[in-house]
Amino acid sequence: MTNTNQQFKEALELCRDIFQKKLYDYKPSWRMLRPQSLTDQLFIKAKRIRTLEVTGESLVGEGILPEFMALINYGIVGLIQLEKGYADKVDMTNDEAMALYDEYAEECLSLMQKKNHDYGEAWRDMRVSSYTDIILTKLERIKEIEDKNGLTTVSEGIDSNYMDIINYSVFAVIKLS
Repeated sequence: MTNTNQQFKEALELCRDIFQKKLYDYKPSWRMLRPQSLTDQLFIKAKRIRTLEVTGESLVGEGILPEFMALINYGIVGLIQLEKGYADKVDMTNDEAMALYDEYAEECLSLMQKKNHDYGEAWRDMRVSSYTDIILTKLERIKEIEDKNGLTTVSEGIDSNYMDIINYSVFAVIKLS
């Protein structure tokens, strides 16, 4: 599992670097995204991955790897938005955004370590396309929970689904790198 931990941290570091550079360009403009809009943003990224996997063709010229990295970053944004709520204007500094990014990345790492222990590194034997399908399923679940105003009877909440999306995306980044 030590190798997995290191690979996981390296993949997250790649995504963190992109996140930080985008903060420089745009500041935390994503603070204005309402939960449903963020879910739709994650959905279009996952749907594009599936389309590229099925067709094997990209007319835009960007591949699957950057889309999985975007899922990680938007997933962390989702966790931040769940905690803070959305805003009508940018209301945090880049440093505050990075501190929250690091906090949630660490939580995702911790969750991965627990699940990876219990599942015996099953992710290594899975296909990347399965990660895509699981992520799309998780996004459908999030949509249902959002449509029910966050109420569930026995299911995990939106935050757990975001963390699973992030972790499956990190596994994809590891496998595709």
